[in-house]
Amino acid sequence: MSLNKPLPPPLEDDSWSNREAPAEPVRWTAAQARALRARSPSISPWRVVSWQLVAAVLIASAAGLISGEASMAWSALYGGLTVALPAAVLARGMTSPLGRIGAVSSAMGFMLWEMVKIGLSVAMLIAATSVVANLSWPALLAGLILTMKVYWLAAVFKPKPVTNV
Repeated sequence: MSLNKPLPPPLEDDSWSNREAPAEPVRWTAAQARALRARSPSISPWRVVSWQLVAAVLIASAAGLISGEASMAWSALYGGLTVALPAAVLARGMTSPLGRIGAVSSAMGFMLWEMVKIGLSVAMLIAATSVVANLSWPALLAGLILTMKVYWLAAVFKPKPVTNV
């Protein structure tokens, strides 16, 4: 088999030019929009934050029970709080009425609050050695990572859709 074979000629397909123009979008009524929202409820950011707080406490409890050391539990709890507290600040900023003025202000608000969240997380990590006595970095990182990964619980256990609309 030769690698120097000539390429076949391009297909002369004019299917794109013969296509019909897309139909105009259909406006939904308020009742149709309400029915869609009822069938597909959104997930509250506060639900995610509450799952993260629960996970942080459970992870810290497990770390303390397994290791038998209070410093491991406090380190894991601090790692979980390094995720949950900045997430709560982001949720508060994103759910404020000022963020719903328009699309541009919502996007700018999201970027601002996300930067605040990241800055707060970094500041908490820097302050960890001052806040937690006998800090265990592996326990802190385990608490941080495991707490960060529980956001999917809020999606799995989301509110049930309303069926009588």
